[in-house]
This record gives sequence, C-alpha cells and structure tokens, in this order.
Amino acid sequence: MKSPKELRKLIRNEIIQTQTAGLAPRFVQTNLVILPQENAFDFLLFCNRNSKPCPLIEVLETGSTEPVLSAPKSDIRFDVPKYRIYENGKLVDEPTNIEKYWRKDFVSFLLGCSYTFEEALIDAEIQVRHLQEDKTVPMFFTSIQTKKSGIFDGPLVVTMRPIHKSKIVKTIQVTSRFPNVHGAPIHIGNPDEIGIKNILKPDLGDAVTIHEDEIPVFWACGVTPQLVALNSKPPLMITHYPGHMFITDIKNETISVL
Repeated sequence: MKSPKELRKLIRNEIIQTQTAGLAPRFVQTNLVILPQENAFDFLLFCNRNSKPCPLIEVLETGSTEPVLSAPKSDIRFDVPKYRIYENGKLVDEPTNIEKYWRKDFVSFLLGCSYTFEEALIDAEIQVRHLQEDKTVPMFFTSIQTKKSGIFDGPLVVTMRPIHKSKIVKTIQVTSRFPNVHGAPIHIGNPDEIGIKNILKPDLGDAVTIHEDEIPVFWACGVTPQLVALNSKPPLMITHYPGHMFITDIKNETISVL
C-alpha cells in the first residue's frame, strides 16, 4: 500500500487522476477551498458557523502552497487529482493543476472529508457500498440551509451511504468518533424530508445499489462550499473536484475523539 507522500507524487505527475476513495485508507483526506484574502475571513467564519459540512483541518498562511501541519513538503497547486475553478458563481474550468491560476493573496482551507471514517466503518463490519462498487460516493443537494457569513450562503450538500437496518446504531456510534470529518449523520431515512426527490439520481458522484433491508444514511459534505459558490457568486473560488480529495499525512486515529 502506497504512503500519502507516494500517492501525492503520483497525483502531481498526473498518473493518478481518479477519485480518491479507498486510497491511503488510514490517513485523513480533505476537501479544498481556495479564496482571495479579501474573502477569507468571511469563509473562516462560515466554517465556524457550519462546522458539520466544513470542519477545518488546516488553514494555510496567505500565499502559502504548503500545508505544513497536515502534509509537509506537499504543494496544494498540484497534489489534488482534479480541481474546479469558479468565477462569479460560474464553473469555468476543471484543471489537473492550478499553477496558472495561483495568486500571492490566496488563502487555502483544508476541510475534513467523510472518506476518513470509512476505514472505521469497514473495521466495524459495516459495508461501504461505493467502495464495493468502485464508485464515487453519491452526493445530494438538500433543502437544509447553511448559516450565512458575509457573502457565503447556500444549501447543505450531503453524502449518502446505504446501511443495513441492523447496523444503524453502530454506524452512528462509529462516525460520531470523527467530528473533524463530519461526524455523525445529519439525517437517516426518508430523503424527501431533506429535499431529495430521487435517491437513485445523485446531484454529484454516482448512484449506488440500495438493498431492501438497507436505509439511506446522510452525512454533511465538504462539497457544500461548491454549492455555496454557485449561490453566493464570489469573484473567484478554487476547490477540489468532487470525490478527488487532498491526501494528508494525518493518521485517522489521531483525530478520533474516543
């Protein structure tokens, strides 16, 4: 099994350009948001007010490209398999590196990702369907509104994993141990109650099989800032492409609260 450093090198050299679920399973993966300094404080406050979808792992110094606390000697411009560039609320590019977009006034935010607790679910003998089917986790836009901060405002995005009805309590217990990567589910059961009309047609990611004895379980998702970008229209925001995360050197066990 390759180390996070080895995986980042493969990503930087564009050998790995796929979604990262299942890679480096014992290490924390993160979502990415990059903003000009003039918008950074409002987004930091947005994360503070919306810690479920936006749990902070690290905030880089203005202009820095190296996450010195979570992945020393890495480079945030190259070490994500695929990025998204938003300008005034419009998606304008999906590059494999952001060298040509980089500015000295950028502030980068690494946000916890639910891929991190999937190892613990597997250890507890709870099936993770998108890993079994080699797919990107399904993501849905909801009717739940985030708490506004400055220009940042918009609906919550969730991930969904079908869980056997006998394992629901265990799933809550396991994921509750990881508040820095979304923690416990925010909804269990009927998707209509949170504004999801078709559980088999995710807004992002891939549809997965849901068996009759399984219940859809939903977690807050770090893709929420991308929907917020579409809604709030900041002049410029750079993010990871959904499912294509930044792999850190932080071991999962070190952020578990129990």
